[in-house]
Amino acid sequence: MKLRFLSLTFLCIFAVQTILAGNQPTKSTTTIMDTSTYVLISTNLGDIKIKLYEETPQHKANFIKIIKDGVIDSTLFHRVIAEFMIQGGDPNSKNAQPGQPLGMGSLNYRVPSEFNKNLFHKRGALAAARDNNPAKASSSCQFYIVQGKKYTKQELTTLAARTGNSWTEEQLKTYEEVGGTPFLDMNYTVFGEVVSGMEVVDKIATLPKDGNDRPTNDVRMRISVIEPH
Repeated sequence: MKLRFLSLTFLCIFAVQTILAGNQPTKSTTTIMDTSTYVLISTNLGDIKIKLYEETPQHKANFIKIIKDGVIDSTLFHRVIAEFMIQGGDPNSKNAQPGQPLGMGSLNYRVPSEFNKNLFHKRGALAAARDNNPAKASSSCQFYIVQGKKYTKQELTTLAARTGNSWTEEQLKTYEEVGGTPFLDMNYTVFGEVVSGMEVVDKIATLPKDGNDRPTNDVRMRISVIEPH
């Protein structure tokens, strides 16, 4: 009788545990939605996908607008310098003749600067070109993508003394190990970064070019906005 009682007790406990386990809430997998806005630049050498920063809302809004309005679609990457950057977005480049100097085209307004020490000219940075206006306001349509190069600690120390810039340890590490153009920081607004297609930027940056740094074979872009889902 004793053994029978113990067996029944064990069965009852097991049944209760099973019921309780079945009533426990199951862990759900939460999917984090990407609410960022991206743009896709398509060229004959490949595609470049760029994330636009939320921290620079005026540049983001302006870039989206001029893309949707077709202002910079079919423009050229008209200025390329290896280990520095590739520049495009000049409306005058849409129908430019071979060898025609470019880089002066714009719309009839500028975008106020939006400098942010956390947004720097690392390799792959998207930034706005500008003229020499004292407010350092950005061009309404011309932009560049940083190819850059790596810098040594000594070079960065010298640059810091010359420009007055100061970088975080993480930023210094990026300039040393990944590269960029640190001397442009806090002078031109950075408003996005390449998330895929840097090999395309590298190809464009090293193309044969004329005396005005314009590629001898046109690199035309098609550009579209990828809205958050």
